[in-house]
Amino acid sequence: MGAGWPIVGAVWFACGMEILWVLTAVIMIGFVLQALLRRRRGLVGLVPADHPDAADPATYGFMATEELDIRMPGPDQDLLNVLDVVQRTQDYRAAQQLLAGTETEGELRWQRVQAFAGAAALELQQWPGGVSEAPGGQWLRVWRTEAPKDPGGAAVHAEFLVQQAWRTSTPGTDDFRIIMEEAKDTCGQAALLAPGDPIPYIVELSVARGMKYSQAEFEQLWLKILDRAPAHMGAHLAALHYWCEKWHGSRELAYDFAEAAAARAPRGSLLAAMPLFAVFEHLPEVNLVRSFYQSEVVTKAVHGALFAVHAARPDDPMLAHVRHLLIFFLVRSERWSEAMSQLVHVDGHVGALPWTLSPDPAAEFAVYRALAVAGYEANGGSPATMPH
Repeated sequence: MGAGWPIVGAVWFACGMEILWVLTAVIMIGFVLQALLRRRRGLVGLVPADHPDAADPATYGFMATEELDIRMPGPDQDLLNVLDVVQRTQDYRAAQQLLAGTETEGELRWQRVQAFAGAAALELQQWPGGVSEAPGGQWLRVWRTEAPKDPGGAAVHAEFLVQQAWRTSTPGTDDFRIIMEEAKDTCGQAALLAPGDPIPYIVELSVARGMKYSQAEFEQLWLKILDRAPAHMGAHLAALHYWCEKWHGSRELAYDFAEAAAARAPRGSLLAAMPLFAVFEHLPEVNLVRSFYQSEVVTKAVHGALFAVHAARPDDPMLAHVRHLLIFFLVRSERWSEAMSQLVHVDGHVGALPWTLSPDPAAEFAVYRALAVAGYEANGGSPATMPH
């Protein structure tokens, strides 16, 4: 009988260890679920449990969720007017004229190219066309046919193809490769039509990511952009994706790229905010450490972005992009007053990171806005003390 006890003991030990592992797994799952709920709902410690229901963003003059514009990060009434005309009449000429009158090297031209391409892609998705009807976005096809040497039309067409590849195909498939190769050819045509225009090369940055350019090939493409628009924020954001861990780089390479851009940023440039975008691109899917958003790396990146915002021109087209990302981090960091001061500048438009990653950008933005209001009021704030 005594000889049997080691076996019985081993069995009980194994069972005990198995139970211990199960209990440990249950506890860890509980932590993960709690973290996921915190991430989705944005629960933050300084807000009392009963306070968010009492906080009302409308008392601060913020727009209703259903009125938020998800198309752009900030206002561009000229673009909205032209988009309305083009989509209503299916006549491309208003878009052609707007791009022709927009500064070549500036951020605004790149945003407008993206907007026109996105509008055409969305139209095609909604109205693919049949035997007896023209597909949505037909105005872009007519533009390219009637004005094949117009650099604006070529740039919009190239961006349209890139967006179509990412929307309708999977990287690595034949369909994706075929569309991307056509996009690359169109980028080359656009570049020949306007040799000093950085946009064809900026569009190609997405092609480079999708077609897995080598780092040497990517660097050659990047140098062409730096020669034409060395402080172009939109170009830097597009290039950052390539260097990220989830694509063809690493966390270290992405951080190095962003910090180098911030270090050489001219005074008043929003490039000083690049590290914050690098941090965002490498956020953990599940964060079990509540203090992460108060960590040194996040705090340093937030301060750099705040500095960039304060030093930037009020009419900088990229300013809204930085403000939107700051709202995300400031709310997560429980810096309520600073979050409110950013909200007053961008409320009404939510077509920017991080909201556009959500299936419902307006609702996602509204959650963070409500949390900012709740946290602000929980710490003594009110509409009367609203920062501007």
